Amino acid sequence: MAIKALNPYLNFNGSAEAAIRLYQSALGAELQGPLMRFGDMPAVPDTPTCAPEQKNHVMHSQLKVGGGVIMVSDTMRGGPMPPGGQVQVTLHFDDPVDMAQKFEALASGGTVTMPLGDTFWGAKFGMLTDAFGIQWMFNCDL
Repeated sequence: MAIKALNPYLNFNGSAEAAIRLYQSALGAELQGPLMRFGDMPAVPDTPTCAPEQKNHVMHSQLKVGGGVIMVSDTMRGGPMPPGGQVQVTLHFDDPVDMAQKFEALASGGTVTMPLGDTFWGAKFGMLTDAFGIQWMFNCDL
C-alpha cells in the first residue's frame, strides 16, 4: 500500500507554539523532530518570504499523541483564515508515482494550491483543495 499514514494538520494564526505547549501539558504530546520556524526556511526563487515579525512563528512541527500524530503550524501571512482552513488532512506516501496519480485524481474539480515539487526538507510535497473544499497535503520522503 502506497499511503503510509494519514494525520490532521492544525493551522494557527500566530499561536501554534502556545497550542503545542497546551497539547504537551494537557495530552502528554511529545515533539518529534525539530520545531521549524519560518525564519529557518531558505530563500526559494518565486516564493514569497515571511514578514520579519513572523520569523519566529512555527512553520512545521509534529507531535506524537498516544499512538497518533498531529502536525501543527502557523499560517504564513497571518491574515484571516477561511472557514475550514484551520485543519488540513496530510497523506504520507512511500511511492512518488502513486502519490502523483492520487494528487491529480483528487485535484479534479478542485484547486491546486501548491503543485507537487521537491522541498528543502527532502520530500516531494504538494497541496490542494478538493471539489468539496477539503484541504489536502501530500508528502513523500525522497
